[in-house]
Amino acid sequence: MTTLPLAEVKARLSAVLDELGLTHERVVITRNGRPEAVLLSLDDLESIEETIDVLATPGLRDQLDAAAAEIERGDWISAEELAQRHRGPR
Repeated sequence: MTTLPLAEVKARLSAVLDELGLTHERVVITRNGRPEAVLLSLDDLESIEETIDVLATPGLRDQLDAAAAEIERGDWISAEELAQRHRGPR
């Protein structure tokens, strides 16, 4: 995690945002030497929010774990096979 003073963030905001998009590293913004805020990419925020939603939805974590176990056992079909099943016989 990078720490930058507010004055530097103001002066280099465009470059800081470019770097966030590339590195996904959070930036702690300080004011008068004290941590005041955190800047993170929109992708990272959406990922955090999605994780919170998954953890907060009863039963969803169990469904994801069950699906992962099925995949690990090889109990899955390809997208092509799924599409073919839905098209039916020709």
